[in-house]
Amino acid sequence: MKPWREIAIPHKDVLEGTFQQSEFAADITAVSTGKAGREYQDAVAFFERTYITEGMGLLLTQVAQRLAGRGGEPVVQLQTAFGGGKTHTMLAVYHLATRKCALSDLAGVPILVDRAGLMDVPQARVAVIDGTAHAPGQAWKRGKQVIKTLWGELAWQLGGAEAFAMVKDADATGTSPGKDVLRELLTAYAPCAVLIDELVAYVRQFSEGQALSGGTYDSNLSFVQALTEGVKLVPNAIVLASLPESEVEAGSQRGVAALRALEKTFGRIQALWKPVATEEAFEIVRRRLFEPMRDAKARESVCRAFADAYVSEGAKLPAETQEGRYYDRLLQAYPIHPEVFDRLYEDWTTIDGFQRTRGVLKLMAKVIYRLWKDDNKDLMILPGSLPLHDGSSRNELTYYLPAGWDAVIERDIDGDRAETTELENKEPRFGQVGAARRVARTIFLGSAPSSVATKVTTRGIDRARIVLGCLQPGQASSVYADALNRLSDRLHYLNASGDKVQDATRFWFDTRANLRREMEDRKRRFDDKTEVRGRIAEALKKAVGNAAFFDGVHIFTPHADIPDDTALRLVVLPPENWYSREESRAAFDSVLDRVRNNGSKPRYRGNRLIFLAADHGALSRVNDAARVALAWASIVDDVKEGRLNIDLLQKNQAEKELKTADEVLPRATRECYKWLLCPVQETPTDPKPNVEAFALNTTAGSVGGEIERVCTDNELVIATWSPIHLRTKLKELYWKEGQNAAGAAAFFEDTLRYLYMPRFKSRDVLAQAIKAGAASRDFFGTAYGQSGEGFEGFALGGGSVVFDDTLLLIEPDAAKVYDAHQKTLTTAPTDMGGAAPDTGAGRSGGFSDSATGQYGGLTTTANFLARSKSFHGSADIAPATAKMRLVQIAEEIIAVLGSDPNATVKLVLEVSAEFPEGATDTVKRAVSENARSLGLKTAEWE
Repeated sequence: MKPWREIAIPHKDVLEGTFQQSEFAADITAVSTGKAGREYQDAVAFFERTYITEGMGLLLTQVAQRLAGRGGEPVVQLQTAFGGGKTHTMLAVYHLATRKCALSDLAGVPILVDRAGLMDVPQARVAVIDGTAHAPGQAWKRGKQVIKTLWGELAWQLGGAEAFAMVKDADATGTSPGKDVLRELLTAYAPCAVLIDELVAYVRQFSEGQALSGGTYDSNLSFVQALTEGVKLVPNAIVLASLPESEVEAGSQRGVAALRALEKTFGRIQALWKPVATEEAFEIVRRRLFEPMRDAKARESVCRAFADAYVSEGAKLPAETQEGRYYDRLLQAYPIHPEVFDRLYEDWTTIDGFQRTRGVLKLMAKVIYRLWKDDNKDLMILPGSLPLHDGSSRNELTYYLPAGWDAVIERDIDGDRAETTELENKEPRFGQVGAARRVARTIFLGSAPSSVATKVTTRGIDRARIVLGCLQPGQASSVYADALNRLSDRLHYLNASGDKVQDATRFWFDTRANLRREMEDRKRRFDDKTEVRGRIAEALKKAVGNAAFFDGVHIFTPHADIPDDTALRLVVLPPENWYSREESRAAFDSVLDRVRNNGSKPRYRGNRLIFLAADHGALSRVNDAARVALAWASIVDDVKEGRLNIDLLQKNQAEKELKTADEVLPRATRECYKWLLCPVQETPTDPKPNVEAFALNTTAGSVGGEIERVCTDNELVIATWSPIHLRTKLKELYWKEGQNAAGAAAFFEDTLRYLYMPRFKSRDVLAQAIKAGAASRDFFGTAYGQSGEGFEGFALGGGSVVFDDTLLLIEPDAAKVYDAHQKTLTTAPTDMGGAAPDTGAGRSGGFSDSATGQYGGLTTTANFLARSKSFHGSADIAPATAKMRLVQIAEEIIAVLGSDPNATVKLVLEVSAEFPEGATDTVKRAVSENARSLGLKTAEWE
């Protein structure tokens, strides 16, 4: 496909840059006096470059019919926006009426004449009343004749001195000549046309109640009313008058009052004129700026390629591009893309002062000149093609905008030092198509008018329209979408609002730096060690602070502040102690340091700590997320406190961004802190402990639940333990070298200290394992003390067990031998060859003599032929095991004796204590009070 420059050739004056601003301003007075350029002065040349719009065609048809006396409206008011083509339309009427050539030489006119049902249009006299040509307080001369008023000028132009004589007295006195005189004047010189331009500019110069040579304010309004009333009585005369549409164009308050008065006057008899449609403007601009198209097939090929590309992109582009008629719009607008016209006519024309036709012509002439000089090879001139780096083109747009836009364009949009240029230099994918600059230019064209107080109510343009302003056939829309995403985070003056979805976010440039840039500036101010770390700690606390699996969670806590006790604790390492598979030293050294040390003191229970560390690859992201959250929070706080002045839209944006940042930080934190580190030691003889790392699933449920799963699955923490594992560990480490008994409490204490020991979730895990093992004869025996070779409170299988500091776990084989020996001591012959009565001594092991260590206790008699009448027993009980021993005696001796209903059982408890150094007052007072409350028969101190 050929670029636009090979299909559409601009006019010579556009190519050479020799056009002047005045050439775009049609001046009806200059034409009527023969002082205009050829393109305006010559009727043939004028119609060659003029596209007859629907409104102009209807008007010329009315004029042709009226001049021929075949109907038509007598008065037509031309009232459109500034630059809407009013004066140009009057020139078309002027050339139609005053032509010096055949109608067939005027391009487009013969068709209109046929439509009017005429064979010809008579040549007519034309009077041009230009409100800017004369001053109401200063007379002017036509030859030797002095003329003071508009009606005098009207008569002179229609019929010279003869016609002027009809209104001479009214001109001299400055009073309106009246409807009848004007009717006679128009009838005498019909067919005729009266073209009145810029009338408001003339009338507003009259001060209220002040008479000038040109009459008064009221007399001029009376003249206009008389003229409109008189012309309708002349069938082949017509009046065309142009009025501004807006009060801004009318000027001062007096101008506005004049406009309203004239609107009422013309409103009595008028036919409104239809303004130029956007599609018609396509042809107007093309005829004025380009030579006639010579290669229609090439143009159609390019337009078809654009239309097909838009259909293939689908929902990524505006809905109208999916319709078949968009191809027709492309053809009509070629070589300028319809989106350029839409933005200029829909957005830029809302700015007071920007002219609908003249402003667009001036801008596009400069744009085309620069693109031609730069050898632009785009297929069409798109919004993304605008050479905003060119001062002349840029000034044509910034002239209508508030101050400050030059800095925005130079820094963010277009130019050698712009951020967009820098991004394209770094990213070849963007640089190949100029994606960043094209995106920025498109946003500027579509959003800059909203910086002015205009009719634009929705700020910015959406993603689909931005892509439309950049995309050409053969290119991927994703390149421009990616460029937009990069720019939205990078540019100072680019703003965005809406949800983060394709069709909801809108983008615009403003002369104030955007809040995102303010955020970017602020987030650099925060200190890593205090503010950033504190914000990450807050997020971690919400994520793992309530992990019920641990007795305590310590986030970035110093050595000395982590208690050295029996509680199971999760320690979250600070960011500098990060972990990665390639480099683990920083994390591992920190773990082992905390296991060994408790501040300046050694740590004794290091096996109660599990560690959570940051992933090195994700650390920068979580740091950035924390800074972003801090920055947005500071902006929102400053807005609330009045320290930062922004508009409501930006305030809502800041609050929404803060909410998003607060949602992103926990996710980033979880993705970063994903390594569970566990200190380990395989055997007691290992020279140095090690650290194992386990990756957490960052997409699982809660963080606490995931840590619990990893700890349980990998047996880093044991929540339930089998007696067989307890027996194995006791055999491995405790039941050896002649030692057949191990203290349960000492075993648990060792699990707290040594990394080669199992790490229990709590003491209850060991207690349950002991309880389950004590119920069987296969795992271990239990006792509550040992004297020599004897055990106090010995049991093997089926006995109740209390896990206290005196509990002993006895190797099962030794326990069985001891149990068998105990049973032989209690076995004796009975009368009739029967067994001895079960006294329970075999289960309890009798009573141990703590002094001699001999087994004995119950006094037994070999001869049970005569029934025993009484029983007496005594025992020495060690104070350390008194509680358990007394319970056993009560259950296994006293309860058995009391089972005989005829037995009378009496217990006497004797307690004696010796204090070589003397008992303290505290002990004496406590024992005496307790003795009284318990009802002891004697309680004496000596």
